[in-house]
Amino acid sequence: MAGPKVIKGLERGLHVLQALQMQPDSSLHELYVYTGISKPSLLRILHTLARSGVVTRRLADGRYRIGATLSRTPSRREHRDRIAEAAAPILERLCQRVSWPSDLMVPAGDHMEIRETSRARSPILLQEERIGLQVNWLLTGVGRAYLAYCPAKERQHIIETLQTSSKAEDRLAREPARLNAILADVRARGYATRDSTHVGGWYGKPPHADGLLAIAVPLRDGARVLGSINIVWLKTAFSVEAFAARHLGELQDAAAEIVSATRTRRKR
Repeated sequence: MAGPKVIKGLERGLHVLQALQMQPDSSLHELYVYTGISKPSLLRILHTLARSGVVTRRLADGRYRIGATLSRTPSRREHRDRIAEAAAPILERLCQRVSWPSDLMVPAGDHMEIRETSRARSPILLQEERIGLQVNWLLTGVGRAYLAYCPAKERQHIIETLQTSSKAEDRLAREPARLNAILADVRARGYATRDSTHVGGWYGKPPHADGLLAIAVPLRDGARVLGSINIVWLKTAFSVEAFAARHLGELQDAAAEIVSATRTRRKR
């Protein structure tokens, strides 16, 4: 007596999930090489899995990964991925409205790191950033936005960590009065921007002038802060004040939408 028939579509979908477990953050071509499934069929499978939140596609580079929602007990890394997954479509829509791109940054010990970016989707060609790149806390807009609004105990812990650092970017941690005044100004304005001395570059690396300015706001979830998002633009195009007058409301709305979407994902 013949056994139950195999559901071929389901079998191929599971094969794709196995491939993503073996090689997280895969491109379409890498999945094609691993599974042998044609690219048109792969796209249909991935689209179906993405609609259920089982697979996500990163906005920054178009690579696929298993969604953080599959985890019952998410690790810190999976928690960051969950925020990034919620943020991706919102950052893309924001970029479509304002043309300039945004980055999502989350805390990672003595620095913040990029977990998503819409730079590849912007019609304005800027330096593209890779997921996982590190930026400093004290001189960047995203770092200041987070520190200005996170709980006092968390802020103190971060600052105490930075006070022992020998990196030039962290010197401000040993000037508490000046730092507190900067963070108070962020709260008064409702957004943060780069320090005038910060021209760009990665945490612990030599600075490089990228020609950009930024405004940033926190992702406030009640008393907690999940991360920060910014909008970056060429400093020759607008002053900080002019850009904020045009686009701060849209950035704040996007931040609120990301927090709401992250809460929804936590409930799944």
